[in-house]
Amino acid sequence: MNGEPRPIARWRDVDKEIFHREIVPRGEPAVLEGLVRDWPSVQAAAASAEAACAYLAGLDTGVEGDAVLVPAGLNGRMFYKPDLSDFNFARRKLTVSQVLQHLARYSHFDSPPSVALQCAHVEQCLPAFEAANAMPLMDESVHPRLWLGNAFLTPAHIDELDNLACVVGGRRRFTLFPPEQVSNLYIGPLDFTPAGAPVSMVSLKAPDFERFPRFREALAAAQVADLEPGDALFIPAVWWHHVESFDVVNILINYWWQQSSWIQADRVSPTKSLLHALLSMRHLPAAHRKGWSEIFSHFVFGAEPADHLPPQRQGILDKLPPDRVDALLSAMAPRTATD
Repeated sequence: MNGEPRPIARWRDVDKEIFHREIVPRGEPAVLEGLVRDWPSVQAAAASAEAACAYLAGLDTGVEGDAVLVPAGLNGRMFYKPDLSDFNFARRKLTVSQVLQHLARYSHFDSPPSVALQCAHVEQCLPAFEAANAMPLMDESVHPRLWLGNAFLTPAHIDELDNLACVVGGRRRFTLFPPEQVSNLYIGPLDFTPAGAPVSMVSLKAPDFERFPRFREALAAAQVADLEPGDALFIPAVWWHHVESFDVVNILINYWWQQSSWIQADRVSPTKSLLHALLSMRHLPAAHRKGWSEIFSHFVFGAEPADHLPPQRQGILDKLPPDRVDALLSAMAPRTATD
């Protein structure tokens, strides 16, 4: 493949049954062409950037969200400072209308700063949006998030949950890497991240192959898609995704959901479990780490580690009732000096 990403598979006329029966179980990214082309927000964006902004401004409640500002000259790349002493951006609390004002002002700059409202709860900042722009593939319990900004670049990172990203306005390029490419992506600090998730240290637009030689292998396994307004992208959980938006106004709505939700991710997070495992095992002797690797492989990632036990004695290897989950989590909670 000569290190070139291949196109992400494209689907048309996808309904809820096809999505959850044929696309999601494959565990592969998929472009859903024109999925939300009939949304009023997409229709407004098709008319003009000004119309898209007016549509959002008309729904704004004035609730602030988390925004990021990247100085001019950095091509909108949300990242670290060169020595990793800090980040190259500032955080602000802004409303949708305030972000739109920034976008209007920056549209007149030859080399503007970048601004992005990230992961804003639509039900809080644009509560009327959801009913007017319904998502037929999701259950009512899954609510959308808003991403709004100008030209911006988010390095490759992962999410714990499955993700359906819908482009409302502007153009976006998604470059995805399967989970097994983690060792070829040269991941940055796990406990000092730009936005909560660890990111690749390699610049996709200008990769330094002398410093990061294995990144060629990651590129050979990558998949890429350019999305237009109305298109959507299914990003399976734990796939690394690099996202670039190009226009003076870019609007994206996304939906995160959990396929197996008997324990909510905010209660028992795989990311927190990883950090806990690193603290408790990473610095053990090599022979101990190898032993724990085998144990994790069997009990956590094995197919049926409790088949030889009667159902009433499978315990934590099965789906526990809420009271047992609470008891286990309480027992595992760190003890303080006063305990």
